[in-house]
Amino acid sequence: MSHFDFRIRGDEPIEAAWRPLDRTLWRWVRAHGGSPRLAALAAWASFADGAGDTALPLVGEDAGRHGLEPLARDEVESLRGEALVSDGAGVTPFVLDAAGRLYLRRNYADELAVAALIHQRLRAAKPATVADGALDVLFHGERGAAVKRQRDAVRGVAGRRLFVLTGGPGTGKTTTVLRMLLMLQHQASQPLRMAVAAPTGKAAQRLLQSLRAGKQGLLDHPRAPLPEDWQPLLERIPDTEALTLHRLLGYSPRSHRFTRDREHPLAADVVVVDEASMVDLSLLRALLDAVRPDATLILVGDADQLTSVAAGSVLMDLVAVLEAERSPALVRLEHSFRAERPLVALNRAVRAGDTAALEATLGEQVMRRPVAGGATLRQAIESWADALAALPIHPTLPVAQGEPSDPAQVSTALAALRALGSRQLLCALREGEFGALAASALIEQRLKRRWNMAADRVWYPGRAVLITRNDYASRLFNGDVGLCLADAEGRLRVWFESAGGDGLAGARSFSPGALPAHEGAFAITIHKSQGSEYARVAVLLPPDPAHRILSRQLFYTGVSRARQAVELWAGEATLRAALALPVRRAGGLADRLAGIPSGGEPEQLALL
Repeated sequence: MSHFDFRIRGDEPIEAAWRPLDRTLWRWVRAHGGSPRLAALAAWASFADGAGDTALPLVGEDAGRHGLEPLARDEVESLRGEALVSDGAGVTPFVLDAAGRLYLRRNYADELAVAALIHQRLRAAKPATVADGALDVLFHGERGAAVKRQRDAVRGVAGRRLFVLTGGPGTGKTTTVLRMLLMLQHQASQPLRMAVAAPTGKAAQRLLQSLRAGKQGLLDHPRAPLPEDWQPLLERIPDTEALTLHRLLGYSPRSHRFTRDREHPLAADVVVVDEASMVDLSLLRALLDAVRPDATLILVGDADQLTSVAAGSVLMDLVAVLEAERSPALVRLEHSFRAERPLVALNRAVRAGDTAALEATLGEQVMRRPVAGGATLRQAIESWADALAALPIHPTLPVAQGEPSDPAQVSTALAALRALGSRQLLCALREGEFGALAASALIEQRLKRRWNMAADRVWYPGRAVLITRNDYASRLFNGDVGLCLADAEGRLRVWFESAGGDGLAGARSFSPGALPAHEGAFAITIHKSQGSEYARVAVLLPPDPAHRILSRQLFYTGVSRARQAVELWAGEATLRAALALPVRRAGGLADRLAGIPSGGEPEQLALL
């Protein structure tokens, strides 16, 4: 325990942006002998960490982020004489690296460790030969341009200790992963132990469902089904348990540590992590520590989507470096198997930040509806609610003959859930007039009027809810969407889509009072939509073009959730602003990935 107190000092700067945590760090630095300048920069570094940066740039083009005034070079150099600052060699709470980036030590340690471990894995690759005949089996004889990069991925993963597969929606990432795993099993001299996981419970479940569907697709292919001698290999690919990364790594909330680490690694020979764009720097370090050096780690995700909530943009940085170096450890899938060409063109336009190309996609499948707030916003939301009211999302269930798992009830509930998934309003914001909470409440009000229900009724047939906290006992996860339905006797239960042990789609139900934390789901944030897809999507952006939430990645994540049509609820200025603002999180991971020396990493890691 420190013997210093944290009383407010007379020289504490007034920075409106700082959070209580940032102000506390300012006081800690001053109490421990740091200069006022270092205390202020430490507080800004803490603020930057909360905004997703792993470091605070003090010089160069990224200096001056978040409202901090850029420093002169001599001011930066003077920090190196502070007792609380080192270049990383000493054990100090702050690190100032050679590029003029100020780190909280944990972020610096994580960056160095991640870069070193990734380089170790890349150097450990022993590429193996994969016969064209084996690829033909997995791709049913197809060799065209549409599957070329998928075949490259299946061929390229053999013998590698790290492989990255990236691509947009509809490019077949999960089906490619399935074939990669099948090829690895085929080449192994003995059965491989495999683990599949994702950052969130919802994403993990969707991965599981996709793998099950992919297996069935291989077996049921109309022209060239998977041969019998390959089928035992297919059965070894896991599809029975949806694991979050935290659960895979044995996270303990009490100790805030993972039980799986370098000394206690995972037993798996192959580890697949889907939706890797959600993985932050600290979690990636924990994952790399826990995967055995001789095991294969496969990272899968869309590098153009939103980055992680916590600090870092690890998939974006890793893909950028591997692409720049033309590394065979990366394959980017670009061919879309979707028939909705306007949506494919829209996604490409947003990825590129091309306003003219976006405008060219406008039509029946891509519509723009300027929404400035007030009456125009309410009108748009009520019109959306009227379309929802016309969907079969509140059917009366047949009376169950026993448990609520009655096949007739399950079938009816599943159809209603899929109808609900045909339309989704996505909001950039969670709170405020343009936020998901307000939009969802307004939709509920409109639906109750349309369905002749009391305005103050909380639970009613047709109410959609979003789970906001993982609950492993019930197997409900953050992001799961449920639908409240009534049977012929008026009994209410909330239904969620699930997959049975046979791999077929099903549904489970819960009493409304038994649900973990939840909120309305008729409108959700774009962040919550990651890993999901809907037939028709409306994307609501705030009207202020200068709003800090706007970014190209946010916009891309929203529009790329749509399979058939998308509505852009935003003014032209807002759209242009979002396209012009790619997320650029500050940090040194990309530099370290590209420039780690060939020797010395084990010693470096030991110090961290």
